[in-house]
Amino acid sequence: MNSLVIAALCFVGYFVAYYTYGKFLSKKIFKIDEALECPSCSLRDDKDYVPTKKEVLFGHHFTSIAGLGPIVGPAIAIIWGWVPAVIWVFFGAVFMGAVHDFGSLMVSMRNQGRSVGDVASKLISHRVRTLFLLIIFFELLIVIAVFALIIGILFNMYPASVIPVWGEVPIAVLLGYLVYKKGQGHTMWGIVALVIMYVTVVIGAYVPLTMPSIAGLNPIVVWVLIMLAYAYIASVLPVTTLLQPRDYINGHQLLVALTLLGLGAVVAHPTFVAPTVNMSPEGAPPILPFLFVVIACGAISGFHSLVSSGTSAKQCESEKDCLFIGYGSMLTESALSTLVIVAVGAGIGLGMTQSDGSILTGTQAFTTHYASWSSAAGLGAKLGAFVEGSANLMASYGIPKNISLAIMGVFLVSFAATTLDSATRIQRYVVGELAQAYKMPALAKPNAATFIAVGTAAVLCFNGGFGIAEVKKGALALWPLFGTVNQLMAAMALLVITVYLARRKAPAYITGIPLVFMIAMTGWAMVYNLQNFMTKGNMMLFVIGLIVLLLEVWMIFETLVVMKKVASGEAEPVEDCA
Repeated sequence: MNSLVIAALCFVGYFVAYYTYGKFLSKKIFKIDEALECPSCSLRDDKDYVPTKKEVLFGHHFTSIAGLGPIVGPAIAIIWGWVPAVIWVFFGAVFMGAVHDFGSLMVSMRNQGRSVGDVASKLISHRVRTLFLLIIFFELLIVIAVFALIIGILFNMYPASVIPVWGEVPIAVLLGYLVYKKGQGHTMWGIVALVIMYVTVVIGAYVPLTMPSIAGLNPIVVWVLIMLAYAYIASVLPVTTLLQPRDYINGHQLLVALTLLGLGAVVAHPTFVAPTVNMSPEGAPPILPFLFVVIACGAISGFHSLVSSGTSAKQCESEKDCLFIGYGSMLTESALSTLVIVAVGAGIGLGMTQSDGSILTGTQAFTTHYASWSSAAGLGAKLGAFVEGSANLMASYGIPKNISLAIMGVFLVSFAATTLDSATRIQRYVVGELAQAYKMPALAKPNAATFIAVGTAAVLCFNGGFGIAEVKKGALALWPLFGTVNQLMAAMALLVITVYLARRKAPAYITGIPLVFMIAMTGWAMVYNLQNFMTKGNMMLFVIGLIVLLLEVWMIFETLVVMKKVASGEAEPVEDCA
């Protein structure tokens, strides 16, 4: 099958979905009201609550939800075949992920920009709020620790990305200053900033920088320490100083990457060398339910609800922008995942460089790289397939390989860094909400809450020592739980949105059907993992995973009680507040 045909069909489908199903959700289900004052205006503090142009907020929102998720998931899940991957990425995004993101944004917008976990207190019960916020804290703890490590690994893998990624920081600060302090137009200066950033990409391609060992610490460990310090600073700064302008640049960087990959798909139009369907790859877990866990961000991800309700709801200046930001950004992320599937499922067949310097092409390139689950499971293997496939697509119209590798390396690190600092900022909000709920206002202050967010991640990374093996073991200790916890959290966000719709007498089946599907699939995956942890004697993961699963069951039970009251007319309709 020609990959260009599949990509074209999906892209047309996203366009149609936005203007049909998206508009239906906006007008008939959530009933967008442009006259309502948004939290960004009513609670404006120019630090967290800042009214923002939708084009700027789209960039910030998209890069925050994307990270490496829409790349890594499809790059490993294609081992089960390109057809299952494409089907889940497309239909999951249109009918589940985009609804989940849009709904989380709307519920938060109408509740003072509070997170969906905090809003659960009003819609369901105070106990559910605490349970939800604790699960969110646990997930973000893993994200902060792991992404600090991942960025260190990526800098080590792609030294050409060091100058561009760090050069983007002063460029973004200057852009924020020009737009917010001097009143300059964000479009023109955003383009200028992007051009300067790509000049640094070319410089980085010819002047790669490698971190040396410092004080006996492995270079990757040094990067982890630097990234945790950076995450702290980025989290406490006003959002308009660094995060928002940098993500605006990254939003443009995404459009460039999509254009480059799309053009490569048109020029090279490679056929898929990945199998259509492969139900039993060597060493892989069963395709059902794990397809729906491995591919998260490209279809539906619980982390997105934290971004929608954690940061974006505090910056959206009008409800009419919510469809573009919430629903539209999820479809854009799904489009990126579609191109990733093309790159690793077809582009890799144009040539895959082996460790000995030999180049494999066609089906042999794919089957060698994806010989088994273990051979394709490492970070280097996942990203290597994407970068090589992308470079092949760009080479089809003349971009030198060293430049294309630098472009994709910067793209990967930039999005990973956005996930890190957005997760840290959201964790700060979560700590603050828990502190306020339990009458500890001192811990709700930005610096104290951020110290807890970064400090707990540092403890996870360095509890075994400062050697590279110990840091990897510490940061990745809880990673096997992340996929299922993240997807179960998506189910919990859908649960809150479903209760919200039901209590407003709106059609709750819109989110109720995705809710049941996600609970079934990810609950199934969690039970499978618990059995695996028990078999291998990993009692820490077994106990933590079991606790998370029981907390989820408890939340579902409490929600069913509320839904019963709603159905019988005992529950009062909810009142929205900006």
